[in-house]
Amino acid sequence: MSILDRLTGLANPRVALRRAIHLYDGGKPAEAFPLMAIAARAGIADAEFRVARCYLEGSGVPASRMEGARWLRQAANHGSAEAQALLAALYVTGLAPAEADGKGPGSERLFERDYSGKPDFAAALDLATKAAEGGSATGQAILGYILTSGPKPMRDADAAHHWYEKSALAGCAEGCLGLALSFARRGKREDRIRIASEVRRAADAGLPTATYLLAVLTEHGLGVTRDMAAAAQLYQAAAEKGLPSAQFRLGLALIEGGLVDHDPAAGEAWMRRAALAGNIEAAYFLGDRYAKTQPPDYAEAAAWYRRAAEAGHQAAARALASLYLTGNGVAKDVEEGTRLLRTSADGGNQDAQIDLANLILGGAGEPDDRTSVAGWFEAAATSGDLIAAFNLGLCFAKGVGVRQDEGQAALWLRRAAEGVPEAQYMYARLLQDGRGVAADPSRARVWFARAANAGVLDAQVSLAEMLLNGRGGARSPETAMELFKRAAEDGHAGAMFALGALYAAGQDLPADQTAAQKWFAAAAEHGHGQAQLMLGRYLSKGLAGEHDLVAGRLWLERSAEHGIQEAVEELAEFASD
Repeated sequence: MSILDRLTGLANPRVALRRAIHLYDGGKPAEAFPLMAIAARAGIADAEFRVARCYLEGSGVPASRMEGARWLRQAANHGSAEAQALLAALYVTGLAPAEADGKGPGSERLFERDYSGKPDFAAALDLATKAAEGGSATGQAILGYILTSGPKPMRDADAAHHWYEKSALAGCAEGCLGLALSFARRGKREDRIRIASEVRRAADAGLPTATYLLAVLTEHGLGVTRDMAAAAQLYQAAAEKGLPSAQFRLGLALIEGGLVDHDPAAGEAWMRRAALAGNIEAAYFLGDRYAKTQPPDYAEAAAWYRRAAEAGHQAAARALASLYLTGNGVAKDVEEGTRLLRTSADGGNQDAQIDLANLILGGAGEPDDRTSVAGWFEAAATSGDLIAAFNLGLCFAKGVGVRQDEGQAALWLRRAAEGVPEAQYMYARLLQDGRGVAADPSRARVWFARAANAGVLDAQVSLAEMLLNGRGGARSPETAMELFKRAAEDGHAGAMFALGALYAAGQDLPADQTAAQKWFAAAAEHGHGQAQLMLGRYLSKGLAGEHDLVAGRLWLERSAEHGIQEAVEELAEFASD
């Protein structure tokens, strides 16, 4: 700034302001700022507003939100509607420093360039109202937003619509977008064309959000002609302006096809940009994408799931929990997996609630978790989820989160039995034993049969025992043997032992000690204590022709470790010999 400009400015601040505006518009903000400051210090509201903008934008002077807000406050107090509107916007977004309240910044903030706090809608409402009534189209749009999205006591949809209309009439892009959204909230089909028109006005003014919404309307033919190519171009335009939601949609379209030509590499690049810009759906999508590639890249999946989960995405927290519980892509950490499941469950994710409840039923989790389990299952079970009904039945059966109640257990297991094979088996056991319901062997047999046909091995064995002994209906040894063999071949140790016992006793089939020893050995290898006892006897006494005292004693010792008294006694006989 020349000496003449300074002297002229000091003598006449309004002349200084006009000179400053001329310099600023001519691309010389650094020369313009001192003259603006002279006019601002003279109390000229327009100059105060311009100085504030320079500080906020870092134009001609180092950026300072603190100084920008201070000058905005002065301009607002001197009646500048535009300053009132901009200061209201800072309050709405939580960007107004404490000094904007006139309270001073506080010593701990004196040297901070920026400060982000919580929105102050009360201060914003007062300023926006003054700006709106003063004729600021921006202030009218902000006031409409506060009346729409502020705290509930402040909300007034009709008043918001009125201010949006005035703002849009003045050509404010934000007002046009606000008016479109206000019409949309009313939900009237006849407003679709008006909605699209206002969105287009805002998009033509360069508002990225409006461009994105116009793309959505164009993709689905809402108020405009449906045009996939045009929608893709609009998504691209909004994405290139940095709007994360548009980047996500464009990335999805490129990956899945439909709107644009299939280009997974480009789609993933846009998806990454969206995720890194804070779009949690994009981060979750990338996590899923890496988890489901062939072969999966669980480490990369975990990184994206974590980004989404830390931002509050409940499904991502559940997915990340699964990786910790299994040790895929991260070090196995049951405690961290359970914590993440708890976070997701507490956030209302029903799948996570079910997963966490199942962990708790298995003995994991913390004592406080148990109180929530039954409630989660009941909410899902009442809405018709049969798996939840099954788990709720188990909660009542085991007293997890509720008082143990076999009657309630039977009720929920019966409901779940309509579609859950494990519930069919559990309900059949209650009918067989008369727990929670009247004993009814014939009905138990029916439910065991349904579960057995669905492949539940325990049900096959239980049904075989009933058929063999004629409980709940006629005897059918042949069918019982088929069921025992089927379950044994699928690895059921109890079925193996039963076959060994049947061959040993020659019950309903010829006695065959070799076959008996074979099945006892199979069951013993699976950890069946009684089978280990029998195998020990067979080997030590040579009952099937094979005599091996060392091996026999070994199996008796293993049986004794299960607490089987007969094995203990036979080992004592070994010691006395």
